[in-house]
Amino acid sequence: MTNFKIIQKKNIWLTISSALFIVFLAALIIWGFKYGIDFTGGSLLEARYASATPTVNQVEQSLAGLKLNSLIVQPVGNQDLLLKFQETSEEVHQAVLGKLTDQAKQLDKNNSLEELRFESVGPSIGAELKAKSLWAIFFALIAMLGYITYAFRKVSRPVASWKFGLAAIIAMFHDTIITMGVFAALGHFYGIEINTPFVAAVLTVLGYSVHDTIVVFDRIRENLPKSDLNFEETVNSSLNQTLVRSLNTSLTVLLVLLAIIIFGGASIRTFVLALAVGIFTGTYSSIFVASPLLVVWEKLGKK
Repeated sequence: MTNFKIIQKKNIWLTISSALFIVFLAALIIWGFKYGIDFTGGSLLEARYASATPTVNQVEQSLAGLKLNSLIVQPVGNQDLLLKFQETSEEVHQAVLGKLTDQAKQLDKNNSLEELRFESVGPSIGAELKAKSLWAIFFALIAMLGYITYAFRKVSRPVASWKFGLAAIIAMFHDTIITMGVFAALGHFYGIEINTPFVAAVLTVLGYSVHDTIVVFDRIRENLPKSDLNFEETVNSSLNQTLVRSLNTSLTVLLVLLAIIIFGGASIRTFVLALAVGIFTGTYSSIFVASPLLVVWEKLGKK
């Protein structure tokens, strides 16, 4: 079994994590997000093709010259496409129709395009829903703290059970802020926008972060009663026992996400990129943030 001195270098890991947290929190506060159509509203156009229907990538390439903001292309059935973009003028509307009609003829000279609807749409996530999402996250955090405290209730020494829950939540908060800060920076420098799928990705990151941390904590709980080592060495031994599993699990997921980022459509790229960033930071925090925090609290308790 490997025996990396992870906990013994906890000050290095916690310093790196604190620096990253501060940098990306500052990016989030200073730049904020570049919001897409789900947050700002825009136009919705639905069209039906008589025969050959272009792919999402083909439509995006065809409309690239119009420089539409927040363009989202979604297939509907076998013949329909749904397009969303921020511009609402009739001039842009007709230009989009013209490009789509030309492309339809290029795919099949007998092909035709029928516009099913064109309308202005409001933001799908309003202020009320944003507030409800924040409250939902808050109550989820409280519920997670309560659950972990209960699950680890038999662990009273040398660290109280509620501190296991608090360490997991701190690690989760660390992962979420870094993920959101990365997208604030990407939006500022590269114009990457966030839409509804980004919210789903952040909530997924919350769950993954807690799951990965619980795996490590559970091994610590199993080893404490039968270990002859002190608390710091027991935690380090537990980390080494779960290290390969955590890294292999995360690596396989990240490889799949990387393939989707490279070969997938632009409509899901933001969602997948957010997952990739969150899973990477979640794996890091479960090893180098949550467990070292337990050891720090144990040492403070002795003092």
